[in-house]
Amino acid sequence: MSSTTASAAPRPADPQARPAVKAPVSPRSAKRRRQLAQWGFIAPAVIFMALFFGYPLVRNIVMSFQDYSPSTFFTGEAPFNGFDNWKNVFQDGLFGKALWQTILFTIGSLVGQFCIGLALAVFFTRRFPLNGILRSLILLPWLVPMVVSGIVWRRIFDQDTGVLNSFLGVFGVGETPWLTSTSVALISVILVNIWIGIPFNMVILYGGLQEVPKEMHEAAALDGASAWRTFRSVTLPMLKPVITVVLVLGFMSTVKILDLVLALTDGGPADSTQTLGTLTYQNSFVQMDFGAGAVVGNILILISAVFAVFYLRVNRNEGK
Repeated sequence: MSSTTASAAPRPADPQARPAVKAPVSPRSAKRRRQLAQWGFIAPAVIFMALFFGYPLVRNIVMSFQDYSPSTFFTGEAPFNGFDNWKNVFQDGLFGKALWQTILFTIGSLVGQFCIGLALAVFFTRRFPLNGILRSLILLPWLVPMVVSGIVWRRIFDQDTGVLNSFLGVFGVGETPWLTSTSVALISVILVNIWIGIPFNMVILYGGLQEVPKEMHEAAALDGASAWRTFRSVTLPMLKPVITVVLVLGFMSTVKILDLVLALTDGGPADSTQTLGTLTYQNSFVQMDFGAGAVVGNILILISAVFAVFYLRVNRNEGK
């Protein structure tokens, strides 16, 4: 008896059969997916800001209300002392002196950097040979590390062997104690900071001048306006957003300056160049009073935050 295996013939495809269709995604699910994708892109920046900016800021605020001393590193104990650190800082005469000198230093630096930077930016808008090379050379002070600039200028300002006094001596000018006189030292530090900040101001303002339409200048010339009147009535108003950026960023980098002052005078002579930045350093790492240093640091953060909010508000109003 023999057995036969019959293979079933495949069924013909149904011409009316439709391909499988995925279930439609609800609007709520689609919205949730978009939000997850957005948070996925934002999360790395949020984590970075929280770890390297948020935590140090909160820790500094807490430290300003603690008796934080070198022994804390070994015992881990930092007793809460309320507002004692704040009272000690505000009652210290050096804080008021450092605050006033910070104001003078910041205003003097910003005015000098802005005026000279704007003058150079206007100058370089004209075409002449070696224009690009000169603009590149002017950037050098900005590219050199601030500590290096401070050391170089300290040698230049040296009362006995400095190049500046040697040069002025040719014209009969006596030796000037640029960094050792309580009445001249702060001016010398301001001059060095102006020299460092001129390139930044020039570059930003030069870029802003390139965006001013030439038709505006041509129209002003046809109306008989002088060069000064054109600059005051046409160029400066068009530069207002750029000027705001330059001044606010310049303020935020100048008000907390530390390395330049340490390299030039170390806050001396007789605390005549002490600023809030150097006072924070002195309290924290020289006197080892970390609570007082945290107080001065918080005041600097508060000042910078106020001007940051001002900067954002001005930009928002300009955008409207």
